[in-house]
Amino acid sequence: MLPSRTAALTNMPFHHRDPFDRLLIAQALTESTPLASVDDNFDAYAVTRLW
Repeated sequence: MLPSRTAALTNMPFHHRDPFDRLLIAQALTESTPLASVDDNFDAYAVTRLW
């Protein structure tokens, strides 16, 4: 895992408790990419959620 993703992951608030989803959110945040998910918990973070 890249250091910037690790920093994003450890500094994220716990709006979402699923560890895999938190990794996806950290990746989307550091790479400025959208996520495709029906999980509205992603909306608590500054990511673009598609679907």
